[in-house]
Amino acid sequence: MQQEQQHTPTPTTTPTPAPTPTQQLAHERVDHRFKALPPDAEGLTVGELAAQRRNLFTGGFTTPVLALSAESVEHNLDLLETYAERHGLAFAPHGKTSMAPQLFDRQLEHGAWGITAAVPHQARVYRAHGIARIFLANELVDAPALRWLASELDADPDFRFICYVDSVRAVELMDAALTEAGARRPVDVVVELGAGEGARTGARTEADCTAVAVAVAATSTLRLVGVAGYEGEVPQADADRVHAWLNRLISLASDFDKAGRFTPGIEEIVISAGGSAWFDAVADVFAEIPELSLPVLKLLRSGAYVSHDDGHYRHLTPFNRVPEEGALQPAFRLWAQVVSRPSPEQAFTNGGKRDAAYDLDLPEAQVVRDARTGAVRPADGITVTGLSDQHGWVRTEPGAEIEVGDWLGMGLSHPCTSFDKWQLIPLVEADGTVVDYIRTFF
Repeated sequence: MQQEQQHTPTPTTTPTPAPTPTQQLAHERVDHRFKALPPDAEGLTVGELAAQRRNLFTGGFTTPVLALSAESVEHNLDLLETYAERHGLAFAPHGKTSMAPQLFDRQLEHGAWGITAAVPHQARVYRAHGIARIFLANELVDAPALRWLASELDADPDFRFICYVDSVRAVELMDAALTEAGARRPVDVVVELGAGEGARTGARTEADCTAVAVAVAATSTLRLVGVAGYEGEVPQADADRVHAWLNRLISLASDFDKAGRFTPGIEEIVISAGGSAWFDAVADVFAEIPELSLPVLKLLRSGAYVSHDDGHYRHLTPFNRVPEEGALQPAFRLWAQVVSRPSPEQAFTNGGKRDAAYDLDLPEAQVVRDARTGAVRPADGITVTGLSDQHGWVRTEPGAEIEVGDWLGMGLSHPCTSFDKWQLIPLVEADGTVVDYIRTFF
């Protein structure tokens, strides 16, 4: 009997997936463009430098240097994911805060529906890094940007884009630009309800909103999919006024639905609000949205949570009102070095307006890292009183311990104007180990 021949199966190899656009950021070379990075890292890729896991204080970084806490960022991502799930909210965090695709990816991994933008440039950055859902919390009436949008929508059937409209004129401009561009897919729009007289953008009255909806219905280039606005601009905002405006918003959606004003064929009705100061009010009111003819996408847009801060948002965060829901953690710390101690009452650091947010509050002196011993102590009796372009003005009370060469660690106020001063930000663990570098695109 002939013995059956044994065949050894040919091993198969699984192709290595191509790196995503965000992963490709690790291949960028470190050079003089990026503030504070170690001079001896010149020529390394960002990924190679991150793999070295250098220490922020002893690894060759120059001052001033902005650090982002790895633990606090992760905590904040977890907290807002849990909050949104608990309250039945979809979540499109505003990307203008960080303009950092690596953080967008983390937000999406933590349940975000998409990312919010404010201007065409931001949307282009998002698309370059693979963001599939964009909510533009603004009107888009720039013809070149609309041509670009039409081409993006036509090229990618999975790309979802929504933006505001608040006037008949805006509808006319959008329709004309999209028609000229030969757009094959209509652009989804939501009517923006203004937050009140003297507030920012948005149609001021329900009658104005209806006129905009009628104008949208007369086009073939736009689809009316919902209503939206920003409660943070309610004049003299307090809980009662914010709740009242949010109730107007959901009443507008209900009235539009009853009147058949949303474009036929849409799959859901979008109702969106929510900055970083009143998302608890949004959660309360959106929980009471009446049953409409279609499912409702309740879309929250808070963005500052990802890093939080030690000033403006520390005071405004809704978690102060609902502490049982948790608490955000400030993730930024700016380290600057003392370069002058001209008197017992005064010191100067090398961190100024080019490095620190100062539009809302000055940096807050928190800790001193001793240049002689490396020990870290509270910045008792030390106050930042002003900023020049490249210097921090520091007042020192009697007995305050700080000398030339020491590092002063400062908390910052307003995440949006902290991120935008730095192109590559070390992501740092509690012991000072730098585990990654966050690239921004302002």
